[in-house]
Amino acid sequence: MAQGNSKKNFPWEDFHGPNLGYVMEQYDQYKLDPNSIDIELKEIFDTWGSPSITTKDTTKSAENETISTDKMKKVAEAVRLVTNIRRYGHLNAAIYPFEDRNEKNEFLRLEEYDLTEEDLKDIPVNLLCEDAPAHVTNGLEAYQYLKEVYKRTIAFEFSHVHNYEEKTWLVKMVESGAIFENLSKEKRISILKRLTEVEGFEQFLHRTFVGQKRFSIEGLDMLVPVLDELISNAVQAGTDTINIGMAHRGRLSVLAHVLGKPYEIIFSEFQHAPNKELVPSEGSIGINYGWSGDVKYHLGANKQIKDESTVRAKVTLANNPSHLEFIDPIVEGYTRAAQETRTEKGYPKQNENNAMAILIHGDAAFPGEGIVAETLNLNKLTGYQTGGTIHIIANNMIGFTTESRDSRSTTYASDLAKGYEIPIVHVNADDPEACIAAVFIAMEYRNKFKSDFLIDLIGYRRFGHNEMDEPSMTQPKLYEKVRKHPTVRELYAKSLQGGGIVKPEDVEKISDEVQTVLEKAYQKVPDKKVAQKHEIQLPEFVNSGLPKLKTAVDKDKLLQLNDELVKWPESFNVFSKLQRILERRAKALKEDGKVEWALGEALAFASILTDGTPIRLTGQDSQRGTFAQRHIVLHDVDTGEFYSPLHRLDDAKASFAIHNSPLSEGSVIGFEYGYNVFAPETLVLWEAQYGDFANAAQVFFDQFIAAGRAKWGQKSGLVMLLPHGFEGQGPEHSSARLERFLQLAAEDSWQVANLTSASQYFHILRRQADLLKREEVRPLVIMTPKSLLRNPQTVSDLNELCEGEFKPVIEQPGLGTSPEKVKRLLLCTGKVATDLTDKLNTIEGDLDWVHMLRVEELYPFPKTIITSILDRLPALEEIVWVQEEPQNMGAWTFIDSKLREIAPEGVPVNYIGRRRRQSPAEGDPNIHKKDQERIVTEALTWNK
Repeated sequence: MAQGNSKKNFPWEDFHGPNLGYVMEQYDQYKLDPNSIDIELKEIFDTWGSPSITTKDTTKSAENETISTDKMKKVAEAVRLVTNIRRYGHLNAAIYPFEDRNEKNEFLRLEEYDLTEEDLKDIPVNLLCEDAPAHVTNGLEAYQYLKEVYKRTIAFEFSHVHNYEEKTWLVKMVESGAIFENLSKEKRISILKRLTEVEGFEQFLHRTFVGQKRFSIEGLDMLVPVLDELISNAVQAGTDTINIGMAHRGRLSVLAHVLGKPYEIIFSEFQHAPNKELVPSEGSIGINYGWSGDVKYHLGANKQIKDESTVRAKVTLANNPSHLEFIDPIVEGYTRAAQETRTEKGYPKQNENNAMAILIHGDAAFPGEGIVAETLNLNKLTGYQTGGTIHIIANNMIGFTTESRDSRSTTYASDLAKGYEIPIVHVNADDPEACIAAVFIAMEYRNKFKSDFLIDLIGYRRFGHNEMDEPSMTQPKLYEKVRKHPTVRELYAKSLQGGGIVKPEDVEKISDEVQTVLEKAYQKVPDKKVAQKHEIQLPEFVNSGLPKLKTAVDKDKLLQLNDELVKWPESFNVFSKLQRILERRAKALKEDGKVEWALGEALAFASILTDGTPIRLTGQDSQRGTFAQRHIVLHDVDTGEFYSPLHRLDDAKASFAIHNSPLSEGSVIGFEYGYNVFAPETLVLWEAQYGDFANAAQVFFDQFIAAGRAKWGQKSGLVMLLPHGFEGQGPEHSSARLERFLQLAAEDSWQVANLTSASQYFHILRRQADLLKREEVRPLVIMTPKSLLRNPQTVSDLNELCEGEFKPVIEQPGLGTSPEKVKRLLLCTGKVATDLTDKLNTIEGDLDWVHMLRVEELYPFPKTIITSILDRLPALEEIVWVQEEPQNMGAWTFIDSKLREIAPEGVPVNYIGRRRRQSPAEGDPNIHKKDQERIVTEALTWNK
């Protein structure tokens, strides 16, 4: 900053309003320690000394008069006063339906700032509230105006937003009054009608299906008009996909009124009556049960918004089981997928206006469920951001029977969002027009800044957690108030009547019309006496096996792709050691025809892209690879810029996205699952840093990935790469918990594989890409290697990629050549197979007595293949399953019964491995090595 030649006043008039308070605070700090403040402000104070402020009010004759020190202090205190009103005004706001908040906070009292009303009258308006309306003419009126702005039934928290432009815009929107539309008579009546539909529907359910769970919306009825408004605004802005995630409370009302699910379908679910004939044949939004189905308040739906025959937008409410907030990252994944175009090479092209996510949270769940914080963290991340999610806390001030004081350590349920600089609006759900204002500022902010916004919709819960509960047992005082409190429909009808917008008979007519519609819908539902029980019918593809698919790739094409994988611009400076590795890899393929693990993967990806299938790969360190094995994103050692050969392939016909993920398993795998469901043509892969870390995402495996198709008919071809293998690294870097995935394996829920060669990996990836186009598609779980990534045993010959296919079972080369002599058949999977092979290579003498099978695909279990091998072994005396995992873990508990089922009569099935344990692996590498040696020695020693 230029230095001045004299001590004339710096133009402090540029610092006014909130900025003035900041400057004064910084000057006080400067006097204490000049080096503790921003360098530019320090230079100003060094040059110009103490701030002296001139008024910008050009109507005053004192335009250029310097304010006295005493007056400057008054101005500074006044600025501090209004700053505190902006910062803490929400504490005094009327945002609670049952709480009358009178002015009781010290930050509003003039005496706390040594100010009088006369002092404020002398202060220009622009110093306190630049955006005040014209009728505000002095500082006192500005103070009074701001008190009213921040004490309404809508309150604001923006002080945690650090971006200056965003914060200034937010304050301007609030203080100018721009967020309050002058609603037309028609708009107000439409809100009343909507509230009548919501209330009438809930009350109809309450009296018709007595005692049945419905998780009523009552007390937060305004949630439905809020969603209406959000969707309407988004569609008007050109958004064609709106994705909604929510828990149970209010879900039936949202399904009926926002998604347009017919009342008769919902009633038939309560009646347990057949309802398929009730679903409209065209544009059906009925229930897709999969084949096992789900309860009514878990189900989602789709709706098309049309102008005549033109579809303007699609609204989706995601299916969601009882793990509440875990739907959040899935809906974010839906939305990112809907925003991207994947039909050209390179990264997908994203248009954030194409789709919008709305997440409806519970007030106990928002601060209580860790997945919420993980999801909020995705807001600004390159690989996950969706241009701003609208969050709504459906805040009934209670969680089941737990009050706020017991469920969180914060003032508000929304406080978690402050850590992610998300603007927050609290609004009283009993004030419909304030709720509409909250929607307006939320959508304007999202459209302008492409970032998340949170509406804390504060109401109450009219009944217990579910309709069988009696809430007065635990909250007697609260529910005494609830029973006396009029509904929002009643309150708004009274308000509109007072304003002459409707008459009492109009209100009654609207209510009667709603009840007539409900009664007619109920008449269509068959009597529960005729309800029939149906056996679960599995689709044809379940348990029918996978189709035979060609996954081999022409040799010349692979060689061409390999050349492209080691090309980069001449000006691009690859790390020298890495360059040698990549060049050696390319040379090994071209000269020796050898394919190691990472190259097999890269060739699979490249060939899939040239076939026209998009790919998305994410995970912690996935660009480089946790074990420094992948390197499909290169970094310039001089500039730090990156380059990916897979984005520049000559013949690629689809996009390739690869992102290093945040240190989160739950939100990331949820996001990728959602992305895959919404973009089923895309090969989506999620990679755990270590397979053990997937434990933190177990809800997604249990509730969504393994069971989503059976419950909701929700197809997925998601690939999960889970490093697995016992190498003496301790309990948390060994086991991907193979047993858990096998426990969930049923009805073709997914494929579970544990591979031992690059060609097997190549073929299974290509098979999965092909399955994406077919009804038989299912998720794929791969126990990927760690030490085996560079083990010579996993290296494949190029011909295996050009001529071969994926093999569910591999017979050990060199064994079983005399099947009539085989007495012991060893079966194993994954890394232990290489340990057994190493041991075999040290054994001298006759090995005709033993044969070994590597079970590469554990599920679907390759029963036919193994049975055919057993049929060739007439002298067999023993079948042994060998594993490195403890006996109560790994594949043994899954494989035991399946082997006994196919074992020849009289041939026992035995186990060799570690004993049953609490922890999956030893912490001492020496103990591990000794136990591993025992396992392979016992397996290859015949003591019959």
